[in-house]
Amino acid sequence: MKGTHEYVQDERNANILIDINGEHFHRDAAKISVFDSGFILGDGVWEGIRVEAGTVLFLERHLERLFEGMKTLDFLPDFDREALTRRLYALLAANDMHDGVHIRLMVSRGTKATPYQDPRMTITPPTVVIIPEFKESKPETAKKGVRLFTVHVRRGYSDVQDPTLNTHSKLNCITACIAAAKSGHDEALMLDPHGFVATCNSTHFFIIRRNELWTSTGDYCLDGITRGKVLEIARSLDIPVHERNFTLTDVYNAQEAFVTGTFAGLVPVSEVDGRDIGDANDRPFLKRLQQGYRDTVKAYIAGPGASHPRQS
Repeated sequence: MKGTHEYVQDERNANILIDINGEHFHRDAAKISVFDSGFILGDGVWEGIRVEAGTVLFLERHLERLFEGMKTLDFLPDFDREALTRRLYALLAANDMHDGVHIRLMVSRGTKATPYQDPRMTITPPTVVIIPEFKESKPETAKKGVRLFTVHVRRGYSDVQDPTLNTHSKLNCITACIAAAKSGHDEALMLDPHGFVATCNSTHFFIIRRNELWTSTGDYCLDGITRGKVLEIARSLDIPVHERNFTLTDVYNAQEAFVTGTFAGLVPVSEVDGRDIGDANDRPFLKRLQQGYRDTVKAYIAGPGASHPRQS
């Protein structure tokens, strides 16, 4: 396996249309400038978003995080949330996309006059690229679970590079992913600067310990949208929840472990550093949370999502 982002190949993706700054291009013709801030410097923010039943899931929360990221990086878009919502749904309509779709929404600072880091060298409004794909997680991912390896690469302090920002600058996570892959594992488990468990290189990490749900404090990981939903769901199911510091000893002795992400949802962790985690045939807490997540998605589609211009 290659982690939670392994997907089923879909031939329809050969002819998708991609939105670049409000215009649609066939994927073979979709291009940005070599002077773009995202390409030159990794200077931008992005969102990974799912589409079900013609609805962009939890769109308000994704746009909130995106716009907060742009404000933090101090570049102002020439569009608002409503305009970006219309563009997302127009692109889905143009591609006749309704279900099983994953969107990568990327916004860079814009095009530079010359390859240099100073934001004052930017001469255009932000560059917006929206890539929708027919993309489903492989069934065996949820069945087998993922194998994690604790890597030497740490999640750092916010005054070095804020780990809560979803920026294009992902070298920290990429280096962690390389270390895990070289060790023969699916994904990396990353510690914070103090040696406590933080997150994975592309997903959030949870354990069940003493019949309680534990995850990191969140100080050294992205403000994950699926992560937040899982915490809400657990509380609604009267499962005790702790966002706290914990160590690998707690992980190795957990009853269950799983990771979360927008693409694959809630995926079991079968092994960490060669230690089997829980019983692969009996994950009662995960099953309850997975069902709760499906119920939350359905409620969103019927509720807040129904106010969007859905594709039916």
